[in-house]
Amino acid sequence: MKTTLIKQILLSVITSITFLACKNTPNVDFDLEKEQILKLHNAQRNYHFNKDSIAFANQLSDQFISVNKGKISSPKQSETISRYHGYFSSVEFLKWDDVSKPIIKFSDDGSMAYTIVDKIVTVTHKDEEGNTVEGKTHFAWTAIYKKHGNEWKIDCVTSTNKPIKD
Repeated sequence: MKTTLIKQILLSVITSITFLACKNTPNVDFDLEKEQILKLHNAQRNYHFNKDSIAFANQLSDQFISVNKGKISSPKQSETISRYHGYFSSVEFLKWDDVSKPIIKFSDDGSMAYTIVDKIVTVTHKDEEGNTVEGKTHFAWTAIYKKHGNEWKIDCVTSTNKPIKD
């Protein structure tokens, strides 16, 4: 009888542990989440052409990290706005187009996502003598998104670029 009781207790403990170990997987509509990420991705193009540094910076989380040109930084939102305002003010965008569709992947629980982007950007700007110069750059980057409440924000971007010589 004592052995049977021990077996029942062990079985109860094992069953309880098994149930506790099983995670409640949230019901995530990954197609809808992908649409939201693509909407944010496409909005970035509009922010560039409309020179909207504030809307662009609002896509970034408060914990945003940038990896660019061999440097890791965590700029404040005001610094990002200032940087992009200066950039947007100094160029005219002719092209800001994906070479291929962004690759979008999600964490199993749907709380994080990343995009891999391949883009050609063509701008004009004034050189030191006031002449209009055209520049073309091939960019590739990874953007890591995190769900903050019901809103996706970019937590990190790792970017590379290579000027294109005609």
